[in-house]
Amino acid sequence: MSKATPMKVEIEVQFDRGRRGRKRASTGGDANSGATPASRGRLPRVTRLMALAIRFEYLVQTGEVASYAELARLGHVTRARMTQIMAFLHLAPDIQDALLNLPPVERGRDPITERDIRPILGEAAWGSQREAWRCISNPVR
Repeated sequence: MSKATPMKVEIEVQFDRGRRGRKRASTGGDANSGATPASRGRLPRVTRLMALAIRFEYLVQTGEVASYAELARLGHVTRARMTQIMAFLHLAPDIQDALLNLPPVERGRDPITERDIRPILGEAAWGSQREAWRCISNPVR
């Protein structure tokens, strides 16, 4: 039988304030491994809406859900709201990709909002969409 040897583990712990002032501990990984803490932040709302539209389209195409109207009922939203969400699928593929790959928002407001995207959703031509997208994603300050 082999004898167990003691082991020393070092972990960096950071305390910060969570919701309603509650203390929250987060670890940065093993101090010797060089691991970085998990990325912080949340996905922008337009990123989540783009992903939802893709998922909803998949559910309808595979027959798991009969229609967008049924999706609206299941999601407790109006048919009009479902139409707004599904309109994201009419964006040019490169704009869809850019929305899905927006960086997480660490604090404050989203840099690109659904209100910013709505005029682009009304454009039928991908070229016009791309031009409007360039104005939103790279604003001149």
